[in-house]
Amino acid sequence: MGIYAISGSASGMGAATRSRLEAAGHRVIGIDRRDAEVCADLGTAEGRAEAVGAVVDAAGGVLDGTVSAAGLGPPTAGELIARVNYFGSVAMLEGLRPALAASGSAQVVQFGSNSSTITPNLTDELLTAYVEGREEDAVAIVSEADPAFAPAVAYAGAKLAVTRWCRRAAVTEPWVGEGIRLNVIAPGPVDTPLLRQGQADEVYGPLMEALPVPVTETPDADALAQWVEFLLSPVARFACGSVFYVDGGTDALIRSDDWPRSFTV
Repeated sequence: MGIYAISGSASGMGAATRSRLEAAGHRVIGIDRRDAEVCADLGTAEGRAEAVGAVVDAAGGVLDGTVSAAGLGPPTAGELIARVNYFGSVAMLEGLRPALAASGSAQVVQFGSNSSTITPNLTDELLTAYVEGREEDAVAIVSEADPAFAPAVAYAGAKLAVTRWCRRAAVTEPWVGEGIRLNVIAPGPVDTPLLRQGQADEVYGPLMEALPVPVTETPDADALAQWVEFLLSPVARFACGSVFYVDGGTDALIRSDDWPRSFTV
């Protein structure tokens, strides 16, 4: 059986994934602010470094896979969302990469979001600051946005940027060349504490209620955990740099003609 690290393991989709992996006989090293083997704050550089070191030590230097499920959403402050959802995620991926490579055949799943494609007017300035690793610049840009919508801008921007980061990294020598498969799962609304927090907000609740979902139901966390379990399995080894939209059809409804598309040479 394998050894897997899961950030955001204490609740929601991270906890559901943990339950599935442990039921299958795997060992899980959880990372969260509380109720985890590794308790750390991924919103700070120090917390990220501590988390990486503790996970590597607990795993004996070898990981068979990781799941990056830690994340915050509206109405949490946009600045904190930016720090955790993008910079925390990337720091963990980069920091754990050597332990993943040591296994010779590792699977990594990063949680993205369909908000990355259905949120309008995300600026290149913000996305560039994310992808170039300029944390304080990204936080400053978010802080200058309309306070009512800064959390949504930070969230969607971080999810789009981390998805791009994963697609770029997945096909490079340090990742696929070392036997690591890196993919992204992009859910829509899922019945988790994070969703319920947003639904209770007077600004974001009505917006979430208005979001069209052709399947007309909200999945529970275990429904997404089943997808993660599949992507961690040997069956998914030929998936590399892929983005799986598991959102009940929202992305297809809103962006049906935008992707796939050809390009001009």
